[in-house]
Amino acid sequence: MEQELDISRQKKDLFRLLSFLKKYKVLLFFAFVFLFLATACEMYGPILVKRFLDDHLMKQYFPKDTILMLFSVYVVLMIGKIVLSYLQLLMFQQIAFKVVQDIRMKVYEHVHSLAFSFFDKTPIGSIVSRITNDTEAIKDFYVSVLATFIQQIVFLVGIIIAMYSLDVKLASICLGLVFIVYFVILTYRKKSFPFFMETRGQLSNLNAKLNEHLQGMSIIQAFNQQKRLQSEFEHVNESHYQAGVKTIRLDSLFLRPATDLIYTIGIMFVLSFFGVASFSNPVEIGTVYAFVSYLERFFEPITQMMMKLSLLQQAVVSSARVFDLMDEEQKAPVQEGSNSPKIVEGSIDFRNVSFAYDGVHNVIHDLSFSVLPGQSVAFVGHTGSGKSTIMNLLLRFYDVKNGEIRIDAQKLSTFQESELRSNIGLVLQDPYLFVGDIKGNISMYNDTISEMDMKEAAELVRANEFIEKLPNGYDEAVVERGSTLSSGQRQLITFARTIAAKPTILILDEATANIDSETEEAIQTALTAMRKGRTTVIIAHRLSTIQDVDCIYVLHKGRIVESGNHQELLAKQGLYYNMYLLQNKGSLQLAE
Repeated sequence: MEQELDISRQKKDLFRLLSFLKKYKVLLFFAFVFLFLATACEMYGPILVKRFLDDHLMKQYFPKDTILMLFSVYVVLMIGKIVLSYLQLLMFQQIAFKVVQDIRMKVYEHVHSLAFSFFDKTPIGSIVSRITNDTEAIKDFYVSVLATFIQQIVFLVGIIIAMYSLDVKLASICLGLVFIVYFVILTYRKKSFPFFMETRGQLSNLNAKLNEHLQGMSIIQAFNQQKRLQSEFEHVNESHYQAGVKTIRLDSLFLRPATDLIYTIGIMFVLSFFGVASFSNPVEIGTVYAFVSYLERFFEPITQMMMKLSLLQQAVVSSARVFDLMDEEQKAPVQEGSNSPKIVEGSIDFRNVSFAYDGVHNVIHDLSFSVLPGQSVAFVGHTGSGKSTIMNLLLRFYDVKNGEIRIDAQKLSTFQESELRSNIGLVLQDPYLFVGDIKGNISMYNDTISEMDMKEAAELVRANEFIEKLPNGYDEAVVERGSTLSSGQRQLITFARTIAAKPTILILDEATANIDSETEEAIQTALTAMRKGRTTVIIAHRLSTIQDVDCIYVLHKGRIVESGNHQELLAKQGLYYNMYLLQNKGSLQLAE
């Protein structure tokens, strides 16, 4: 039953691959026209040779005009075949590359629409493998397999027609060989499917491990884990090798050897047929030549197709993995309803919100709080208390199932994504920079942000002080993740990036964590300026950075257990008081 499902899935994915060709039906039409004409030229060649052998060479009859005409037609046909073959191959290849480009872009675009919950559970290396390795295997399907199969099938049909024009009985016997080849192909597909699936899966694991190890290289070297992880990688690599060996063994049995055996049987049949026929009737040498020539050409496309079966199976298996990703239903939350409210004032309301990442175990419980326009609030608590979850829900990276969140008295789910992203600014603890330049990383290549806005934002957060000292200033190149800049410099750039967008609501996830002590005071001044006129939500670990906010919410196991300003919470001598004492090493320093 499982094997039947596999075959059914293969057929479904194969037809889906072919459906991408609809967009290029005009190019396909001309490619087929050139293919048919090239095949006709190829098929008529042996007919001309047969006429020369039987009508002229065997009879020693060589009229100059006739021989010259035969020679000229043959040369024209061969040149025509070469030109037409080039044109049809060029068109098929062009279509193939365009289709693969379309598939790769569809997958990439779809990945951008997936929910954070999908990325929480799926290794990044596995996703990269599907977008790169698996689409590359699909490219082989269009570039090598599909073009070869179309060409060779048309070629095969032309040969069969030509063979029937010479001898119906013998052509029928040779046609029977096609069914033997079909049986071999069918058997190969059934046997090879699980092997190819295992190989692609192991390649995905290989990429996932490689991605994880490269990203954590500093930790690996710091903790001297090279040998352990090399051994781990070797184990995954060996599994991939063993899966590949299974495929190679099957290919070695079913592909070229099987075709050569069938070809040998075919030659034996043809020669035996003419040998027996020669006892009773004379056999024309031209007919024997033409038939043997056609039989050889008959197996040429079969051999070509058999040798491409491995690529076909790889492509079908890879397409299943790519289509599974394209069909992934864990989509990022989308707008509900037809209204499109705007964020103007920036008030925030959480009403009895509970949330679980796995849908079962809540990380926040019945959470309710309000933030008035222009207010600054902070959330503090031990690791796992739910601080970052509040940020993720407010940005609508995840949808709320229990309770509701409102901005400006409108349900969060009714806002368009573009409205939320343009009006909620985010600064994360780990600053992320893109390859490009500093100017592009601040403006995020947004045409609505002028150069003046960008520089004003940089000045506000004091980023201009180091940027202007760089050799190329704002045009200074930024490498992957901005690794040539200090962590503090990267953070300052993300500060400027957020301010340049002029958000109504500001979310700061321990934004000063990577700033040195000397810079922190200046940044705190900048943050105060940033918060003016903006509703600000701060996820805080260092309590010294939030003493001037309007309200502090203390979280414990996903619940608000205390709230108030800095002085009020110290006076309660509760959880916040103990956290403050711990961070200040037992010395209570009340802010004035």
